[in-house]
Amino acid sequence: MADSPQYKRVLLKVSGEALMGGQSFGVDVSVADRIAADIAEVRAQGVDVGVVIGGGNIFRGVAVASRGGDRVTGDHMGMLATAINSLALRTSLTRLGVDAVVLSAIAMPQICESFSQRKAMAYLNAGKIVIFAGGTGNPFFTTDSAAALRAAEIGADVLLKGTQVDGIYAADPKKDSKAARFDRITHEEMIKQGLEVMDMAAIALTQENNIPIIVYSIHEKGGFAKIIRGKGRFTLVSG
Repeated sequence: MADSPQYKRVLLKVSGEALMGGQSFGVDVSVADRIAADIAEVRAQGVDVGVVIGGGNIFRGVAVASRGGDRVTGDHMGMLATAINSLALRTSLTRLGVDAVVLSAIAMPQICESFSQRKAMAYLNAGKIVIFAGGTGNPFFTTDSAAALRAAEIGADVLLKGTQVDGIYAADPKKDSKAARFDRITHEEMIKQGLEVMDMAAIALTQENNIPIIVYSIHEKGGFAKIIRGKGRFTLVSG
């Protein structure tokens, strides 16, 4: 069937900024609810879904470092921000009647469970949405790298990155309206051209593990499910 899902297990990376909606800070519950509904729609099609959320809507460790602060402490604060966002998304999913669990790379037993690959696999195999909080658990790594790492650990067929635009462009399309857009591109070409859609460590990790990347707009309602069926507007990174 043309409309059947093309993937069995996926890892979705959502930026923290996406959760802000029209706000300048924090979590817009209506946006979290919409993203949760998109995830629930994909899960209802029988697709296993893991999620990594950034923390930029609350805190960025690199911002501390750029002002002369301690990068390690800043990154730890950023990891806590991802936990807040993960709990918000789990709450939205729970309201929809979808089973979801948060697994954190930083131990926070009163708040959520700690991450292990075996635990993540067990929850995914049981049909639960697994939200990975705390990044990689280490400073100096972005949540993009965390997404690539978790995708490899759970054996994801594809890593989807929901962004502010509908694919990968040669330059920021919000600043350059004539920027060329790619329908397909290889991991190697992304690295060579220095396209800043994901950090180099994340691209290299997905390339090494033969995980394709799909970049699409997180703002289109139902867009996630379209992508899973091979439809919609996106850029595919593979090869």
